[in-house]
Amino acid sequence: MNHSQRLSRLSLLIPAAAPTGMAMAKTLPHDKSRPNVIIIVADDLGYGDLECYGAKNVQTPNVNRLAQHGIRFSNGYAVAATSTPSRYSLLTGEYAWRRPDTDVARGDAGLIIRPQQLTMADVFKSKGYNTCAIGKWHLGLGHATGEQDWNAPLPAALGDLGFDYHYIMAATADRVPCVFIENGQVANYDSSSPIEVNYERNFEGVPTAKEHPELLYNQRSSHGHDQAIVNGIGRIGYMRGGGKALWKDENIADSITAHAINYIRRQGSNPFFMYFATNDVHVPRFPHARFRGKSRMGVRGDAIAQFDWSVGEIVKQLDRQGILDNTLIILTSDNGAVVDDGYDDQAEELLNGHDPSGGLRGNKYSAFEGGTRVPFIISWGRNIPRGIRSDALVSQVDLLASLSHLIQARIPKGCAADSRNHLDAYLGKDTTGRPYVIQQNNRRVLSVRTAKWKYIEPSSGEKMISWGPKIETGNLPGPQLYNLQRNAYEAENVATTHPQVVFDMQEILRKERER
Repeated sequence: MNHSQRLSRLSLLIPAAAPTGMAMAKTLPHDKSRPNVIIIVADDLGYGDLECYGAKNVQTPNVNRLAQHGIRFSNGYAVAATSTPSRYSLLTGEYAWRRPDTDVARGDAGLIIRPQQLTMADVFKSKGYNTCAIGKWHLGLGHATGEQDWNAPLPAALGDLGFDYHYIMAATADRVPCVFIENGQVANYDSSSPIEVNYERNFEGVPTAKEHPELLYNQRSSHGHDQAIVNGIGRIGYMRGGGKALWKDENIADSITAHAINYIRRQGSNPFFMYFATNDVHVPRFPHARFRGKSRMGVRGDAIAQFDWSVGEIVKQLDRQGILDNTLIILTSDNGAVVDDGYDDQAEELLNGHDPSGGLRGNKYSAFEGGTRVPFIISWGRNIPRGIRSDALVSQVDLLASLSHLIQARIPKGCAADSRNHLDAYLGKDTTGRPYVIQQNNRRVLSVRTAKWKYIEPSSGEKMISWGPKIETGNLPGPQLYNLQRNAYEAENVATTHPQVVFDMQEILRKERER
Protein backbone atom coordinates (compact mmCIF):
# COMPACT_ATOMS: atom_id res chain seq x y z
CA MET A 1 0.00 0.00 0.00
CA ASN A 2 1.51 3.34 -1.00
CA HIS A 3 1.49 6.52 1.09
CA SER A 4 -1.36 8.18 -0.82
CA GLN A 5 -3.59 5.12 -0.45
CA ARG A 6 -3.03 5.05 3.30
CA LEU A 7 -3.81 8.76 3.64
CA SER A 8 -7.00 8.15 1.66
CA ARG A 9 -8.09 5.48 4.13
CA LEU A 10 -7.26 7.65 7.13
CA SER A 11 -9.30 10.49 5.65
CA LEU A 12 -12.36 8.41 6.45
CA LEU A 13 -11.53 8.88 10.12
CA ILE A 14 -10.00 12.36 10.26
CA PRO A 15 -11.97 15.57 9.65
CA ALA A 16 -10.75 17.27 6.50
CA ALA A 17 -9.59 20.43 8.25
CA ALA A 18 -7.56 18.64 10.89
CA PRO A 19 -3.83 17.99 10.70
CA THR A 20 -2.72 14.37 10.95
CA GLY A 21 -0.20 12.32 12.89
CA MET A 22 2.56 13.89 14.96
CA ALA A 23 1.68 17.45 13.99
CA MET A 24 -1.80 17.11 15.42
CA ALA A 25 -0.52 15.67 18.68
CA LYS A 26 1.87 18.62 19.08
CA THR A 27 -0.63 21.37 18.35
CA LEU A 28 -3.71 20.25 20.26
CA PRO A 29 -3.82 21.29 23.95
CA HIS A 30 -4.28 18.69 26.67
CA ASP A 31 -7.96 17.78 27.02
CA LYS A 32 -9.19 15.63 29.90
CA SER A 33 -12.01 14.30 27.74
CA ARG A 34 -9.28 12.53 25.74
CA PRO A 35 -7.36 10.40 28.23
CA ASN A 36 -4.03 8.85 27.47
CA VAL A 37 -4.48 5.12 26.92
CA ILE A 38 -1.89 2.43 27.69
CA ILE A 39 -2.53 -1.23 26.93
CA ILE A 40 -0.06 -3.47 28.75
CA VAL A 41 0.01 -6.97 27.26
CA ALA A 42 1.98 -9.54 29.22
CA ASP A 43 3.19 -12.68 27.47
CA ASP A 44 2.06 -16.14 28.70
CA LEU A 45 0.85 -14.68 32.02
CA GLY A 46 -1.79 -17.04 33.36
CA TYR A 47 -5.08 -16.30 35.08
CA GLY A 48 -3.54 -17.27 38.44
CA ASP A 49 -0.09 -15.70 38.01
CA LEU A 50 -0.74 -12.38 39.76
CA GLU A 51 -1.06 -11.83 43.48
CA CYS A 52 -4.40 -10.06 43.07
CA TYR A 53 -5.68 -13.16 41.26
CA GLY A 54 -4.57 -15.49 44.04
CA ALA A 55 -0.96 -16.24 43.04
CA LYS A 56 1.27 -18.01 45.52
CA ASN A 57 5.03 -17.61 45.93
CA VAL A 58 5.34 -14.33 44.02
CA GLN A 59 4.52 -10.75 44.94
CA THR A 60 3.13 -8.26 42.40
CA PRO A 61 2.58 -5.04 44.38
CA ASN A 62 2.44 -2.70 41.39
CA VAL A 63 -0.19 -4.71 39.57
CA ASN A 64 -2.05 -5.11 42.87
CA ARG A 65 -2.12 -1.33 43.18
CA LEU A 66 -3.66 -0.99 39.72
CA ALA A 67 -6.37 -3.46 40.72
CA GLN A 68 -6.96 -1.64 44.02
CA HIS A 69 -7.45 1.62 42.11
CA GLY A 70 -9.55 0.11 39.35
CA ILE A 71 -11.50 -2.93 38.21
CA ARG A 72 -10.32 -6.55 38.22
CA PHE A 73 -12.25 -8.73 35.80
CA SER A 74 -12.88 -12.39 36.61
CA ASN A 75 -14.14 -13.22 33.12
CA GLY A 76 -11.70 -11.41 30.82
CA TYR A 77 -10.64 -13.21 27.64
CA ALA A 78 -8.00 -13.19 24.97
CA VAL A 79 -9.41 -14.29 21.62
CA ALA A 80 -6.86 -17.08 21.11
CA ALA A 81 -4.71 -19.38 23.21
CA THR A 82 -1.55 -18.37 21.33
CA SER A 83 0.23 -15.11 20.73
CA THR A 84 -0.05 -14.05 17.10
CA PRO A 85 -3.81 -14.58 16.62
CA SER A 86 -4.55 -13.07 20.02
CA ARG A 87 -2.60 -9.89 19.30
CA TYR A 88 -3.99 -9.67 15.78
CA SER A 89 -7.56 -9.65 17.11
CA LEU A 90 -6.80 -7.11 19.83
CA LEU A 91 -5.25 -4.62 17.43
CA THR A 92 -7.67 -5.05 14.50
CA GLY A 93 -11.02 -5.95 16.10
CA GLU A 94 -11.27 -8.97 13.80
CA TYR A 95 -11.25 -12.64 14.82
CA ALA A 96 -7.96 -14.14 13.68
CA TRP A 97 -9.66 -17.38 12.59
CA ARG A 98 -11.30 -15.47 9.73
CA ARG A 99 -7.91 -15.43 7.99
CA PRO A 100 -5.65 -18.40 7.19
CA ASP A 101 -2.36 -16.57 7.82
CA THR A 102 -2.70 -15.54 11.46
CA ASP A 103 -1.27 -18.59 13.25
CA VAL A 104 1.86 -18.36 15.41
CA ALA A 105 4.33 -16.45 13.24
CA ARG A 106 7.94 -17.13 12.42
CA GLY A 107 10.44 -14.46 13.35
CA ASP A 108 10.83 -13.61 9.67
CA ALA A 109 7.11 -13.51 8.86
CA GLY A 110 5.91 -10.77 6.56
CA LEU A 111 3.53 -8.11 7.87
CA ILE A 112 0.35 -9.96 8.92
CA ILE A 113 -1.88 -6.97 9.57
CA ARG A 114 -2.37 -5.45 6.14
CA PRO A 115 -1.62 -1.76 5.75
CA GLN A 116 -5.13 -1.17 4.39
CA GLN A 117 -6.69 -2.55 7.59
CA LEU A 118 -7.86 -0.26 10.34
CA THR A 119 -5.85 -0.70 13.55
CA MET A 120 -6.27 0.60 17.05
CA ALA A 121 -3.37 2.96 16.38
CA ASP A 122 -5.25 4.42 13.39
CA VAL A 123 -8.27 5.10 15.58
CA PHE A 124 -6.24 7.08 18.10
CA LYS A 125 -4.36 8.97 15.39
CA SER A 126 -7.69 10.06 13.94
CA LYS A 127 -8.39 11.96 17.16
CA GLY A 128 -5.02 13.65 17.40
CA TYR A 129 -3.18 11.15 19.58
CA ASN A 130 0.45 10.25 19.15
CA THR A 131 0.81 6.46 18.98
CA CYS A 132 3.50 3.94 19.81
CA ALA A 133 4.19 0.21 20.13
CA ILE A 134 6.96 -0.94 22.45
CA GLY A 135 8.06 -4.51 23.21
CA LYS A 136 7.00 -7.78 21.67
CA TRP A 137 5.32 -7.59 18.25
CA HIS A 138 5.04 -11.09 16.68
CA LEU A 139 2.81 -9.91 13.84
CA GLY A 140 5.36 -9.86 11.05
CA LEU A 141 7.50 -7.23 9.36
CA GLY A 142 8.32 -6.49 5.75
CA HIS A 143 6.39 -7.32 2.59
CA ALA A 144 6.94 -11.07 2.49
CA THR A 145 8.00 -13.93 4.75
CA GLY A 146 11.70 -14.75 4.62
CA GLU A 147 12.55 -11.87 2.29
CA GLN A 148 13.51 -9.15 4.74
CA ASP A 149 16.83 -7.37 4.43
CA TRP A 150 17.58 -6.79 8.12
CA ASN A 151 20.49 -4.53 7.19
CA ALA A 152 18.33 -1.81 5.67
CA PRO A 153 15.08 -0.02 6.50
CA LEU A 154 12.17 -2.44 6.19
CA PRO A 155 9.75 -1.51 3.39
CA ALA A 156 6.73 -2.40 5.57
CA ALA A 157 6.60 -1.93 9.33
CA LEU A 158 4.46 -0.46 12.08
CA GLY A 159 4.55 3.01 10.59
CA ASP A 160 2.28 1.55 7.91
CA LEU A 161 -0.20 0.47 10.61
CA GLY A 162 -0.76 3.79 12.33
CA PHE A 163 2.08 3.79 14.87
CA ASP A 164 4.10 7.01 15.01
CA TYR A 165 6.89 5.35 16.95
CA HIS A 166 7.90 1.75 17.60
CA TYR A 167 10.67 -0.06 19.41
CA ILE A 168 9.92 -3.76 19.15
CA MET A 169 11.09 -7.35 19.06
CA ALA A 170 10.17 -8.82 15.69
CA ALA A 171 8.64 -11.91 17.30
CA THR A 172 9.42 -13.63 20.60
CA ALA A 173 12.66 -13.92 22.54
CA ASP A 174 12.99 -17.58 21.55
CA ARG A 175 12.93 -16.76 17.83
CA VAL A 176 15.51 -15.04 15.66
CA PRO A 177 16.28 -12.26 14.78
CA CYS A 178 17.40 -11.36 18.30
CA VAL A 179 17.55 -7.60 17.72
CA PHE A 180 15.24 -4.68 18.41
CA ILE A 181 13.55 -2.86 15.54
CA GLU A 182 13.15 0.88 15.97
CA ASN A 183 11.01 2.77 13.47
CA GLY A 184 11.47 0.14 10.79
CA GLN A 185 15.15 -0.67 11.10
CA VAL A 186 17.47 -2.57 13.41
CA ALA A 187 18.27 -0.50 16.50
CA ASN A 188 21.96 0.07 17.27
CA TYR A 189 22.82 -1.53 13.91
CA ASP A 190 26.37 -2.83 13.66
CA SER A 191 27.58 -2.50 10.06
CA SER A 192 30.62 -4.66 10.83
CA SER A 193 28.34 -7.63 11.51
CA PRO A 194 25.54 -7.79 8.89
CA ILE A 195 22.48 -9.83 9.84
CA GLU A 196 21.27 -12.95 8.06
CA VAL A 197 18.19 -14.94 9.08
CA ASN A 198 16.88 -18.23 7.73
CA TYR A 199 14.14 -20.53 9.01
CA GLU A 200 14.91 -23.37 6.60
CA ARG A 201 18.64 -24.07 6.93
CA ASN A 202 21.66 -23.05 8.92
CA PHE A 203 24.57 -20.95 7.73
CA GLU A 204 27.84 -22.71 7.03
CA GLY A 205 30.19 -22.80 9.99
CA VAL A 206 27.68 -21.39 12.51
CA PRO A 207 27.22 -23.68 15.56
CA THR A 208 23.73 -24.73 16.60
CA ALA A 209 22.33 -25.59 20.03
CA LYS A 210 21.59 -29.12 18.86
CA GLU A 211 25.15 -29.84 17.79
CA HIS A 212 26.94 -27.80 20.46
CA PRO A 213 24.96 -27.88 23.74
CA GLU A 214 28.17 -26.98 25.58
CA LEU A 215 27.76 -23.42 24.22
CA LEU A 216 24.45 -22.97 26.06
CA TYR A 217 25.98 -21.25 29.07
CA ASN A 218 22.83 -19.31 30.04
CA GLN A 219 19.96 -21.74 29.44
CA ARG A 220 19.54 -25.21 27.96
CA SER A 221 16.61 -26.46 25.92
CA SER A 222 14.16 -29.10 27.16
CA HIS A 223 12.59 -29.55 23.72
CA GLY A 224 13.07 -27.70 20.45
CA HIS A 225 14.90 -24.35 20.63
CA ASP A 226 18.04 -26.03 19.36
CA GLN A 227 18.99 -23.95 16.34
CA ALA A 228 20.75 -20.56 16.51
CA ILE A 229 22.66 -19.73 19.71
CA VAL A 230 22.41 -16.14 20.91
CA ASN A 231 23.58 -14.99 24.36
CA GLY A 232 24.26 -18.60 25.35
CA ILE A 233 20.64 -19.62 24.68
CA GLY A 234 19.26 -21.78 21.88
CA ARG A 235 16.58 -20.29 19.62
CA ILE A 236 14.10 -21.20 16.89
CA GLY A 237 15.47 -20.35 13.46
CA TYR A 238 18.98 -19.73 12.20
CA MET A 239 20.87 -16.45 12.40
CA ARG A 240 24.32 -15.04 12.04
CA GLY A 241 25.66 -11.54 12.53
CA GLY A 242 24.11 -8.76 14.58
CA GLY A 243 27.15 -7.79 16.63
CA LYS A 244 26.38 -4.91 18.97
CA ALA A 245 22.70 -4.94 17.95
CA LEU A 246 22.04 -8.35 19.55
CA TRP A 247 20.00 -8.12 22.70
CA LYS A 248 20.98 -9.51 26.09
CA ASP A 249 17.95 -11.38 27.41
CA GLU A 250 18.53 -10.13 30.95
CA ASN A 251 18.25 -6.53 29.71
CA ILE A 252 15.09 -6.83 27.58
CA ALA A 253 12.72 -5.59 30.30
CA ASP A 254 15.01 -2.68 31.17
CA SER A 255 15.30 -1.69 27.53
CA ILE A 256 11.63 -1.67 26.63
CA THR A 257 10.67 -0.03 29.94
CA ALA A 258 13.23 2.74 29.44
CA HIS A 259 11.91 3.37 25.93
CA ALA A 260 8.35 3.50 27.26
CA ILE A 261 9.29 6.00 29.97
CA ASN A 262 11.20 8.18 27.51
CA TYR A 263 8.25 8.11 25.12
CA ILE A 264 5.85 9.23 27.86
CA ARG A 265 8.26 11.98 28.88
CA ARG A 266 8.46 13.25 25.31
CA GLN A 267 4.69 13.57 25.01
CA GLY A 268 4.40 16.01 27.88
CA SER A 269 0.70 16.78 28.22
CA ASN A 270 -0.18 15.77 24.65
CA PRO A 271 -2.54 12.76 24.45
CA PHE A 272 -0.97 9.45 23.49
CA PHE A 273 -1.78 5.79 22.93
CA MET A 274 0.79 3.18 23.94
CA TYR A 275 0.78 -0.55 23.19
CA PHE A 276 3.31 -1.92 25.67
CA ALA A 277 3.96 -5.65 25.23
CA THR A 278 6.36 -7.42 27.56
CA ASN A 279 8.29 -10.67 27.08
CA ASP A 280 9.26 -11.56 30.67
CA VAL A 281 7.16 -14.67 31.32
CA HIS A 282 7.61 -16.10 27.82
CA VAL A 283 10.53 -18.47 27.31
CA PRO A 284 13.45 -18.13 27.51
CA ARG A 285 12.87 -16.73 31.00
CA PHE A 286 16.06 -14.92 31.85
CA PRO A 287 15.29 -12.03 34.20
CA HIS A 288 17.89 -9.50 35.25
CA ALA A 289 20.08 -10.49 38.20
CA ARG A 290 18.38 -7.99 40.50
CA PHE A 291 15.14 -9.98 40.19
CA ARG A 292 16.70 -13.40 40.82
CA GLY A 293 15.30 -14.88 44.02
CA LYS A 294 12.42 -12.40 44.19
CA SER A 295 9.99 -15.33 44.12
CA ARG A 296 9.94 -18.89 45.43
CA MET A 297 9.49 -20.31 41.92
CA GLY A 298 12.80 -19.85 40.18
CA VAL A 299 13.16 -17.82 37.00
CA ARG A 300 9.49 -18.02 35.97
CA GLY A 301 8.37 -16.46 39.23
CA ASP A 302 11.23 -13.96 39.07
CA ALA A 303 10.13 -13.01 35.56
CA ILE A 304 6.64 -12.25 36.90
CA ALA A 305 8.25 -10.00 39.52
CA GLN A 306 10.22 -8.29 36.74
CA PHE A 307 7.01 -7.71 34.78
CA ASP A 308 5.47 -6.15 37.88
CA TRP A 309 8.46 -3.81 38.15
CA SER A 310 7.96 -2.62 34.56
CA VAL A 311 4.33 -1.82 35.33
CA GLY A 312 5.41 0.14 38.39
CA GLU A 313 8.00 2.16 36.49
CA ILE A 314 5.46 3.24 33.87
CA VAL A 315 2.95 4.25 36.54
CA LYS A 316 5.65 6.24 38.38
CA GLN A 317 6.47 8.20 35.22
CA LEU A 318 2.81 9.01 34.65
CA ASP A 319 2.58 10.23 38.24
CA ARG A 320 5.75 12.32 37.92
CA GLN A 321 4.22 14.11 34.92
CA GLY A 322 0.90 14.65 36.68
CA ILE A 323 -1.03 12.65 34.08
CA LEU A 324 -1.73 9.42 35.95
CA ASP A 325 -5.32 10.34 36.81
CA ASN A 326 -6.05 11.02 33.15
CA THR A 327 -4.43 7.84 31.83
CA LEU A 328 -6.57 4.79 31.18
CA ILE A 329 -4.44 1.69 31.81
CA ILE A 330 -5.52 -1.75 30.61
CA LEU A 331 -3.41 -4.68 31.80
CA THR A 332 -3.94 -8.14 30.36
CA SER A 333 -2.16 -11.15 28.81
CA ASP A 334 -2.05 -12.51 25.28
CA ASN A 335 -3.01 -16.06 26.35
CA GLY A 336 -2.85 -18.45 29.27
CA ALA A 337 0.16 -19.78 31.09
CA VAL A 338 2.62 -22.49 30.10
CA VAL A 339 5.26 -23.92 32.41
CA ASP A 340 7.70 -26.06 30.42
CA ASP A 341 7.66 -24.46 26.97
CA GLY A 342 11.04 -25.56 25.71
CA TYR A 343 13.76 -24.65 28.23
CA ASP A 344 15.15 -26.53 31.19
CA ASP A 345 14.46 -23.76 33.72
CA GLN A 346 12.77 -25.93 36.41
CA ALA A 347 9.60 -23.86 36.15
CA GLU A 348 7.48 -26.97 36.62
CA GLU A 349 9.49 -28.40 39.49
CA LEU A 350 9.51 -25.10 41.41
CA LEU A 351 5.81 -24.27 41.37
CA ASN A 352 5.58 -25.19 45.06
CA GLY A 353 1.79 -25.15 45.10
CA HIS A 354 1.37 -22.23 42.70
CA ASP A 355 -1.27 -22.76 39.98
CA PRO A 356 -0.54 -20.53 36.95
CA SER A 357 -4.05 -21.15 35.57
CA GLY A 358 -5.74 -20.19 38.83
CA GLY A 359 -7.90 -23.29 39.19
CA LEU A 360 -8.89 -23.42 35.53
CA ARG A 361 -8.41 -26.42 33.26
CA GLY A 362 -5.87 -26.12 30.47
CA ASN A 363 -3.04 -23.76 29.64
CA LYS A 364 -1.65 -21.88 26.68
CA TYR A 365 -2.55 -23.67 23.41
CA SER A 366 -5.73 -25.17 24.94
CA ALA A 367 -9.44 -24.87 24.17
CA PHE A 368 -10.13 -25.15 27.89
CA GLU A 369 -10.52 -22.00 29.97
CA GLY A 370 -6.87 -21.83 31.02
CA GLY A 371 -5.94 -21.15 27.41
CA THR A 372 -7.78 -17.86 26.98
CA ARG A 373 -9.18 -16.62 30.30
CA VAL A 374 -6.52 -14.15 31.39
CA PRO A 375 -5.86 -11.36 33.89
CA PHE A 376 -7.77 -8.24 32.89
CA ILE A 377 -7.41 -5.06 34.94
CA ILE A 378 -8.51 -1.51 34.09
CA SER A 379 -7.48 1.57 36.04
CA TRP A 380 -8.34 5.20 35.27
CA GLY A 381 -7.85 7.52 38.21
CA ARG A 382 -11.11 8.69 39.68
CA ASN A 383 -13.06 8.04 36.50
CA ILE A 384 -14.00 4.45 37.34
CA PRO A 385 -14.89 2.58 40.55
CA ARG A 386 -11.94 1.55 42.67
CA GLY A 387 -11.04 -1.84 44.04
CA ILE A 388 -13.95 -3.78 42.62
CA ARG A 389 -14.19 -7.19 40.97
CA SER A 390 -16.38 -7.41 37.89
CA ASP A 391 -17.87 -10.67 36.65
CA ALA A 392 -18.80 -9.09 33.32
CA LEU A 393 -17.91 -11.19 30.29
CA VAL A 394 -15.33 -9.19 28.30
CA SER A 395 -13.07 -9.94 25.33
CA GLN A 396 -10.00 -8.18 23.98
CA VAL A 397 -11.61 -8.12 20.53
CA ASP A 398 -13.93 -5.36 21.79
CA LEU A 399 -11.19 -3.00 22.92
CA LEU A 400 -10.97 -1.28 19.54
CA ALA A 401 -14.67 -0.43 19.28
CA SER A 402 -14.98 0.43 22.97
CA LEU A 403 -11.99 2.77 23.03
CA SER A 404 -13.15 4.34 19.77
CA HIS A 405 -16.42 5.17 21.52
CA LEU A 406 -14.51 6.57 24.50
CA ILE A 407 -12.56 9.08 22.40
CA GLN A 408 -15.48 9.64 19.97
CA ALA A 409 -13.66 8.25 16.96
CA ARG A 410 -15.59 6.89 14.00
CA ILE A 411 -14.89 3.41 12.64
CA PRO A 412 -15.30 3.19 8.86
CA LYS A 413 -17.85 0.71 7.59
CA GLY A 414 -16.40 -2.77 7.15
CA CYS A 415 -13.52 -2.27 9.58
CA ALA A 416 -13.08 -4.00 12.95
CA ALA A 417 -16.10 -6.12 12.06
CA ASP A 418 -16.00 -8.32 15.18
CA SER A 419 -15.42 -5.55 17.72
CA ARG A 420 -18.36 -4.29 19.75
CA ASN A 421 -18.72 -1.31 22.05
CA HIS A 422 -18.73 -2.63 25.61
CA LEU A 423 -17.23 0.49 27.18
CA ASP A 424 -19.76 0.44 30.03
CA ALA A 425 -18.57 -3.02 31.05
CA TYR A 426 -14.93 -1.93 30.92
CA LEU A 427 -15.71 1.11 33.08
CA GLY A 428 -17.71 -0.81 35.66
CA LYS A 429 -21.14 0.50 34.70
CA ASP A 430 -22.37 -2.79 33.22
CA THR A 431 -21.90 -6.01 35.19
CA THR A 432 -23.02 -8.31 32.34
CA GLY A 433 -20.80 -7.52 29.36
CA ARG A 434 -20.92 -9.67 26.24
CA PRO A 435 -23.64 -12.30 25.71
CA TYR A 436 -20.81 -14.67 24.73
CA VAL A 437 -17.13 -14.81 23.92
CA ILE A 438 -15.48 -16.92 21.23
CA GLN A 439 -12.18 -18.64 21.95
CA GLN A 440 -9.64 -20.32 19.66
CA ASN A 441 -7.08 -22.98 20.54
CA ASN A 442 -3.76 -23.62 18.82
CA ARG A 443 -5.42 -25.72 16.09
CA ARG A 444 -8.22 -23.23 15.34
CA VAL A 445 -10.82 -25.24 17.25
CA LEU A 446 -13.44 -22.73 18.41
CA SER A 447 -15.29 -22.54 21.71
CA VAL A 448 -18.19 -20.42 22.95
CA ARG A 449 -18.47 -19.18 26.52
CA THR A 450 -21.67 -17.63 27.91
CA ALA A 451 -22.31 -16.61 31.51
CA LYS A 452 -23.26 -20.21 32.32
CA TRP A 453 -22.06 -22.54 29.58
CA LYS A 454 -18.85 -23.43 27.76
CA TYR A 455 -19.08 -25.29 24.44
CA ILE A 456 -16.08 -26.73 22.53
CA GLU A 457 -16.73 -27.84 18.96
CA PRO A 458 -15.73 -31.39 17.86
CA SER A 459 -12.23 -31.91 16.54
CA SER A 460 -10.09 -34.82 15.41
CA GLY A 461 -6.93 -33.13 16.64
CA GLU A 462 -4.54 -34.51 19.23
CA LYS A 463 -5.72 -34.59 22.86
CA MET A 464 -2.34 -33.56 24.26
CA ILE A 465 0.32 -31.22 22.91
CA SER A 466 2.74 -33.59 21.19
CA TRP A 467 5.97 -31.62 20.99
CA GLY A 468 6.76 -31.18 24.68
CA PRO A 469 4.46 -29.30 27.07
CA LYS A 470 2.13 -31.46 29.21
CA ILE A 471 -1.02 -29.63 28.11
CA GLU A 472 -4.50 -30.78 27.16
CA THR A 473 -5.57 -29.28 23.84
CA GLY A 474 -9.29 -29.62 24.53
CA ASN A 475 -9.74 -31.55 21.28
CA LEU A 476 -12.31 -34.37 21.28
CA PRO A 477 -14.20 -35.96 18.35
CA GLY A 478 -17.57 -35.16 19.93
CA PRO A 479 -19.11 -31.93 21.25
CA GLN A 480 -18.21 -30.78 24.74
CA LEU A 481 -20.48 -28.76 27.02
CA TYR A 482 -19.62 -27.63 30.53
CA ASN A 483 -21.71 -25.84 33.15
CA LEU A 484 -19.20 -23.30 34.45
CA GLN A 485 -21.53 -22.06 37.16
CA ARG A 486 -21.54 -25.55 38.65
CA ASN A 487 -17.89 -26.41 38.01
CA ALA A 488 -15.43 -23.85 36.65
CA TYR A 489 -12.85 -26.56 35.99
CA GLU A 490 -14.78 -28.04 33.03
CA ALA A 491 -14.71 -31.45 34.71
CA GLU A 492 -18.05 -32.88 33.52
CA ASN A 493 -19.05 -32.95 29.85
CA VAL A 494 -22.87 -32.64 29.84
CA ALA A 495 -23.38 -32.36 26.07
CA THR A 496 -25.52 -35.51 25.87
CA THR A 497 -27.94 -34.34 28.56
CA HIS A 498 -28.38 -30.79 27.21
CA PRO A 499 -28.85 -31.17 23.43
CA GLN A 500 -30.73 -27.88 23.08
CA VAL A 501 -27.91 -25.93 24.69
CA VAL A 502 -25.43 -27.67 22.39
CA PHE A 503 -27.56 -26.71 19.39
CA ASP A 504 -27.83 -23.10 20.55
CA MET A 505 -24.06 -22.83 20.97
CA GLN A 506 -23.46 -24.42 17.58
CA GLU A 507 -25.80 -21.84 16.09
CA ILE A 508 -23.71 -19.06 17.57
CA LEU A 509 -20.61 -20.43 15.86
CA ARG A 510 -22.44 -21.06 12.60
CA LYS A 511 -23.74 -17.48 12.44
CA GLU A 512 -20.36 -16.03 13.38
CA ARG A 513 -18.63 -18.03 10.64
CA GLU A 514 -21.19 -16.92 8.07
CA ARG A 515 -20.90 -13.21 8.84
